[in-house]
Amino acid sequence: MKVFSASTLPALLAAGLLLSGCSSLSQPDAPAAPAQPPSTSETETAADTPVTYGNFQQDTLYELLSAEIAGQRNRFDLALDNYLRQARRTRDAGISERALRVAEFLGNEPAALEMARLWVEVAPQDPEALRSAAIHLARTGRHEQAMDMMQRALEQHGETHFDFLALAAADTDATTRNALLDSLERMTERFPDNTQLVFARALLLQQANRNDEALALLEDHPHTDEAPPAILLHSRLVAEHDTEEATEILYRGLQRFPDDTRLRLMLARTLVSEGNFADARTQYAKLARDNPDEADLQLSLGLIELELGEASDAVIHLQNTLQLAPGNNTARYHLGNAYLAADRPDDALLTWQSIDSGTELLTSRVQMARLLLEQNRIAALQAQLQQDRDQHPQHGLALFQIEIEALLPNHPELAIQQANTALQAYPNDSNLLYSRAMLHEMLGNPRGLEEDLGAIIAREPDNAMALNALGYTLADRNQRLEEALALIKRAAALDPSDPAIQDSLGWVYYRLGDLDRAEALLRDAYAAYPDQEVAAHLGEVLWRQGKEREARRVWREALEHSPDSQLIPATRDRLEAE
Repeated sequence: MKVFSASTLPALLAAGLLLSGCSSLSQPDAPAAPAQPPSTSETETAADTPVTYGNFQQDTLYELLSAEIAGQRNRFDLALDNYLRQARRTRDAGISERALRVAEFLGNEPAALEMARLWVEVAPQDPEALRSAAIHLARTGRHEQAMDMMQRALEQHGETHFDFLALAAADTDATTRNALLDSLERMTERFPDNTQLVFARALLLQQANRNDEALALLEDHPHTDEAPPAILLHSRLVAEHDTEEATEILYRGLQRFPDDTRLRLMLARTLVSEGNFADARTQYAKLARDNPDEADLQLSLGLIELELGEASDAVIHLQNTLQLAPGNNTARYHLGNAYLAADRPDDALLTWQSIDSGTELLTSRVQMARLLLEQNRIAALQAQLQQDRDQHPQHGLALFQIEIEALLPNHPELAIQQANTALQAYPNDSNLLYSRAMLHEMLGNPRGLEEDLGAIIAREPDNAMALNALGYTLADRNQRLEEALALIKRAAALDPSDPAIQDSLGWVYYRLGDLDRAEALLRDAYAAYPDQEVAAHLGEVLWRQGKEREARRVWREALEHSPDSQLIPATRDRLEAE
């Protein structure tokens, strides 16, 4: 429906007040799209039109004039009260319509529905009254009554919005939806050239997850694609089977409706889903030019440019996003990434540092930790994360984990110090215990590893990760193999599809001398997860079985994916030296 702004409604009230049988306001072609308020020239023209007054009693005339004055003073609530009272009293079509429009503007749906029904009662042949009643009935869930009103509007050759009725029925039950479909099908037989009827049926079929039927219906009526909403629905349905064809449908639609934002946005998103970022960038660039105040479009364009490696352009559009939406931390996080890609690490750090809330707070700290480590600024990293823990104690545990995991690969001594500190604050956290266990292993402290993993298992007997880690550690050290087998079997029972657990199970069977069972498990693990450690294990088992050529092939293949692996060459050299 037409949406009135606070500045234009008084002029409309002044132009149309007291008009008996006043002309209806125009309605947008696509009710699902945001309506635009009338232009100044339209309201000036309406104000210059001679007004024909009804034969009203003095008190009615007084209340209507009061309503006009209230509207001019932005007291639309008072204006509505007067209109409602006089519409009920006079049963005048013009006053009923005016009351309806003010109720719509205020979002007073009960009053709008009441006035729409009254308007139909006093003007049963008016297509605009019928259409308005249909829309408000649909909004309140009276779908069958709404359909009846819309059919009557169609019979009066008035404007209809069957698509609106279909959208309004999105959350209804299957019985009501099927009844609406039957009604639409019967009407289509009477009005076979009405494309809205076809489109509404397709919408209802889609809502019922009968997408193939919806697609067949649209393709049996190709002339339905003469309106943007139908083109959008057609492309969505086709995209389930063929994204390239969906893209072509959207391109054709834009040739016919080059200024339709919805079509262009759908095309841009479809291109992104295809991985066609270059063409998506073209579409988003036009959307951003045509809608310069839309922060989301600037953000999308910046992200695509970042994906394309156009870091400098990405910086510009992400900065634009923040100018339009200063609180958008998603844009701020990716702006930091763009600065880093543009070789501006200091700007990246400052940008990430300015994020102080939301999920991006933690993801930005991961990036900051990585960059500060690359710059060998360990003290700055630890100072930053300690400051963050002070300022955001609710994220303290996660911030400790970020610091420990950042330090773990190359600075395990510092990492275990932080793990100890973190466990003083969070003594029962299994993830911290697990991280410290891995650090004990790196630092050659098997007793510490067993203690931490054992503590986890004692508290959480079904912790598959801890069971597997302890079992694998024992198997790898070739110690207490029966205990290791029991631990890993418990883990496998809890998570039988985890390739890491399959690898551990294969490895413990290898240590126990069951090479055939070990080979089968390790082959499955390697097929699911071609990791360099699994490859080293599988290759060793194959080598022990005399399958040296296959073992070398597995190692060679794994090195192609992990050329920096030290485990595979060490395994190969050890076996060749025996």
